[in-house]
Amino acid sequence: MEFIDYYKTLELNRDASSDDIKKAYRRLARKYHPDLNPNDAAAKAKFQQINEANEVLSDTEKRQKYDAYGQEWKHGEETHHYRKERPGQQTASSAYQSFSGDFSGSDFSEFFESMFGGDSGGQRSAQIKYRGQDFNATLHLDLKDIYVTHKQTLTVNGKSIRLSIPAGVENGQTIKIAGYGGVGINGGPNGDLYITFSIANATKFKREGNNLYRDVELNLYTAVLGGEITIETFDGEAKVTVKPETQNGAKVKLKGKGFPVYKKEGEFGDLIISWQIKMPTNLSEKEKELFKELAKIKSNGK
Repeated sequence: MEFIDYYKTLELNRDASSDDIKKAYRRLARKYHPDLNPNDAAAKAKFQQINEANEVLSDTEKRQKYDAYGQEWKHGEETHHYRKERPGQQTASSAYQSFSGDFSGSDFSEFFESMFGGDSGGQRSAQIKYRGQDFNATLHLDLKDIYVTHKQTLTVNGKSIRLSIPAGVENGQTIKIAGYGGVGINGGPNGDLYITFSIANATKFKREGNNLYRDVELNLYTAVLGGEITIETFDGEAKVTVKPETQNGAKVKLKGKGFPVYKKEGEFGDLIISWQIKMPTNLSEKEKELFKELAKIKSNGK
């Protein structure tokens, strides 16, 4: 008769505590529960193995007997038909009676029956409530979509959800929609829905937190003499004063012209402009002469 390693079944070490056993059982029982794996014979078999392992390891006396005789159970003392019941004790397998009625002796392995008898305590009516599974979804948006708060209707697992998307959400940010996950087991609460935002950027602006950055071309004459130019911002246009003798790569900050601050209505980051001075091309002879004259003046001034 094949020896069954209950510790391996529950993915535990032999020195696992009672708490470790309980946590492992709950995790695996939910994973392989027939309600979550309909028409899956392998999952049902695994579920029964998990219940059998927990039936033994969660009971101090049964665990001691299993640890004492284990693989050599045939040669242990003549106690393999031991069946001690304690009134009021809830067995581990009783939590899942609902999916197929009471467990009978045939639901347990020959190894289990030889060690502990087939009844396994007889109390199977109680049910443990289990929380439903959490669902995860990804919502793809463009940077322009999240500049203002707006609503979208999503369909997740057959359910329509009217979702308000706050302005300023970050790429990769995850929000939780409580109760929109999997249905709970035995009357347990539903799981939650976690939505992760994937934000694409097809604009000329670079976003870093609440600030926006962009390069703006500046002609040589305005850079040298200064002046005022109109530039495009994320939500319109703005006039910007250029200081005389502006250098290539110099930056100017437009306060409040950046991206909305998440969940802070009316607050915005800044827009940082980096000047990219464009050299003149296709100069006329007159322009060339003027530049030569300027060069002479600059040279004589040293």
